[in-house]
Amino acid sequence: MAKFRPLSRGVAVVGAGMSKFGAFPGKSTRDLFVEAFLEMRDSVDKGFNPAEVDALYIGNFSSDLFEGQGHTAPIMAEWVGLAPKPAVRVEDACASSGVALRQGILAIASGVADIVLVGGIEKMTDLPTAEVTDTLATASDMLYEIPAGFTFPGFYASMATSYMHKFGATPESFMKVGIKNHENGALNDKAQFGKTIRQVMDDKIAKSEARGLPIPVWENEIAFLQDARANPIIAWPMRLFDCSPISDGAAALLLVSEDLANKFSEDPLYILGTGQASDVALHERENLTGLRAAREAARQAYLMSGVTPADIQVAEVHDCFTIAEVIAIEDLGFFPEGEGYRAAETGVTGRTGEKPINTSGGLKSKGHPVGASGAGQVIEIWKQMRGLAGDRQVAGELEFGLTHNVGGTGGTCTVHIFGRR
Repeated sequence: MAKFRPLSRGVAVVGAGMSKFGAFPGKSTRDLFVEAFLEMRDSVDKGFNPAEVDALYIGNFSSDLFEGQGHTAPIMAEWVGLAPKPAVRVEDACASSGVALRQGILAIASGVADIVLVGGIEKMTDLPTAEVTDTLATASDMLYEIPAGFTFPGFYASMATSYMHKFGATPESFMKVGIKNHENGALNDKAQFGKTIRQVMDDKIAKSEARGLPIPVWENEIAFLQDARANPIIAWPMRLFDCSPISDGAAALLLVSEDLANKFSEDPLYILGTGQASDVALHERENLTGLRAAREAARQAYLMSGVTPADIQVAEVHDCFTIAEVIAIEDLGFFPEGEGYRAAETGVTGRTGEKPINTSGGLKSKGHPVGASGAGQVIEIWKQMRGLAGDRQVAGELEFGLTHNVGGTGGTCTVHIFGRR
């Protein structure tokens, strides 16, 4: 039985940077990673010499299929000046850079390394949507699930319908999660969809006026999201605005041992707990309304950190679909089972609520370049806890934050807890 004690050697985040998330024709993952690396470098309060980095762990789901490029880790190391340092590509579907972060933490905690660069990269938009769907499908069980006709919207729709049947949520419950996250994303200059749902509505009205077409009329955001023309069903009850987009992007984090933290930063962010767990394929699970891997990863991280769910003041959770956020905040212990769907409805998970969730806009609005998403979540926690989040800054002194990064339908999950000292 593993003992989830505090890390034997403390680890701190002393730099964080990311590219903008979106669609970037003509750019490769190496271009995007350089952008993220340079922003990370500039964020280190006291500067750092890349020659001091001992290793690179980089999360990437499938540059092989998205770009026709394998063996990406040494290429990324070369492009940011780290060669001949060891470079490792980590693949765990959408949790790839969350797992890369964990590997970087363990390398420092073990004493193998003192300074580690952790990254995440993905370039998805060069493929047609159908081919992106096929590539993402490889994160599921290709032997049993895909031949039965499932794609990821279908998987999460199955979770949503099961949740609705069991707990009484409605499609509108999930719509309110999307509205909240778009409101946050509208304040994030790195977000792919930096607009509120209201702004999206206004844009559609303006386009209709400009083209001399009938002017659509929606009473409010929910009415807009209920309109099948504006927000078509992808896999009921998941509609277009319940789904994260196809994205390009990169993120970079600089980790150092606790004893070196003050050499690099005036305000280091310490990693207090890390957890990772796995689960069987979706079709083998008895319960579709929670992720066993997420609950176990959270348990590990809470035990290691000595922090409880009630202590967490801001969290970035894996909302690849709106139902995923609802399930996540229950799995993490923020809300009782079956109560998470009410949190966005009542404003509890809003930016000014009692438990702010996805202040970055989440994967839903910020974007979801799958290999970069886990590291991207950490950047938001870094900004929030250092008071650098601008108009979306959560008020008050933030002592504890959390990230939750899921691979596939929950076959992998990592949870990390961050704190001040």
